[in-house]
Amino acid sequence: MSFVTRRKPVEAAHREGSGLKKTLGWPHLVALGVGAIIGTGIYTLTGVAAGLAGPAVILSFAVAGAVCACAALCYAEMASLTPQAGSAYTYSYVTLGEMVAWVIGWSLILEYTLVCSAVSVGWAGYATGLIRSAGWPIPATLLAGPEAGGIVNLPAVFIAIAVTGMLLVGTRESATVNFVLVCVKLVALAAFVAFTLPAFDASHFHPFAPFGFGAHEIDGKKYGVMGAAAIIFFAFYGFDAISTAAEEAKNPRRDLTIGIVGSMVICTLIYMVVAAAALGAQPFDAFSKSPEPLAFVLRQLGRPGAASLIAGAAVVALPTVIMVFMFGQSRVFFAMARDGLLPRGLAGVDRRGVPVAVTVLTGLISAVIAGFLPLSEIASLANAGTLAAFIATACAVMALRRRAPQLERPFTTPLVWVIGPAAVLGCLYLFTSLSAKTIGFFFAWNAVGVVVYLAYGRTKSALASA
Repeated sequence: MSFVTRRKPVEAAHREGSGLKKTLGWPHLVALGVGAIIGTGIYTLTGVAAGLAGPAVILSFAVAGAVCACAALCYAEMASLTPQAGSAYTYSYVTLGEMVAWVIGWSLILEYTLVCSAVSVGWAGYATGLIRSAGWPIPATLLAGPEAGGIVNLPAVFIAIAVTGMLLVGTRESATVNFVLVCVKLVALAAFVAFTLPAFDASHFHPFAPFGFGAHEIDGKKYGVMGAAAIIFFAFYGFDAISTAAEEAKNPRRDLTIGIVGSMVICTLIYMVVAAAALGAQPFDAFSKSPEPLAFVLRQLGRPGAASLIAGAAVVALPTVIMVFMFGQSRVFFAMARDGLLPRGLAGVDRRGVPVAVTVLTGLISAVIAGFLPLSEIASLANAGTLAAFIATACAVMALRRRAPQLERPFTTPLVWVIGPAAVLGCLYLFTSLSAKTIGFFFAWNAVGVVVYLAYGRTKSALASA
């Protein structure tokens, strides 16, 4: 069999020993999903997206959420069939072949690393606001990257390193901390809605779509409902990180389905409500350029105490997003290393079942990127990798339905021949709505990846010697 098309058998996903410990139940997985999905997207990117779409950003949330919902249903089926670390990389490996799996794994490395960096920058925006209001004597050049006139975004570097240390403590311990912080995050968002509803003004929604529906590029940015949706997409895709925890789930076939679908439903509703509350309280152009838009809205309403509460909650809770994606990144690295496509030394775990080498590597790379790049560029690049993974997962579901219809499927994607193509076409449309610079970088990244695979992974793969 050609190295391009050789595939792992689906059954291998059920018998491979990894050293990862089964410590997570479905409440932990739902919390992982909510922890990843509700974060920088609602706390920070709401402002960025509103500047691209105006009040119609609510439609952007709906479009991105609908595409993600289709992808989530495909993920749920594949995760229940192949409860193995690696997410879309593994799904591609058992259905579409090693070459496609490598490209998707390489794209996931891009996605997860950049998400960790982007959320670190989002966290830094709120942390910097608190630092300045407290009057701490930290030079402004150490609170922003070169793009914003500084030298290095030190708070972003700090939080990336701190979360790395937390993950090294252990999976269950990290998941428990995440569960508590997710509750803090949800209470803060509920408080934001409660504070802003009395100031709701329907006139802020006119004109509803000042930049139109379709994506069109101006000065390197894509405007319109779809242009904003391509950025907002970043806010929804935390559910795919749940599937990377498959080998650590106590009952993966049941718990993964509950975790993926449940977290998507909960978070979509929360996003729509919070975005509507922010837009009703302030015109979109008032908060679209703020690095802490929710806190900004409350300050404009004359509620500085509430603004500090929201900022404080963001500072406390946004690290849960970094934690989940850094967790996911390390598991993708782990799976690829175990399969021989990356150096096998990266697949080592310590006595607590933690893959130390890949966790530290992910943390360091994320910290460097967060220190020097702006949020909007990082989020766009992360979206490109995610869209590729979503397309691959939808294709994997459909391919496996054709190739192995007899397989027992604990969760079955409903209307798969509608949902699957809808996920693929929706993701392709969002991909083309990204800026030309982002698309170019994505293809350049994968060109490098193909060279790495041909030079190393092709011959070192476990299947090459099978």
